[in-house]
Amino acid sequence: MKIRNSIRALATRHRANKVVRRRGRIYIINKVNRRFKARQG
Repeated sequence: MKIRNSIRALATRHRANKVVRRRGRIYIINKVNRRFKARQG
């Protein structure tokens, strides 16, 4: 999982990426290709 200041660029890397807010943090999850994961905050 990448930990980044700017999530927006990572969200566009794959069409199945979704931006999700959990417990005050912003995550990118991808059900199709699990390696595209990222966290912000």
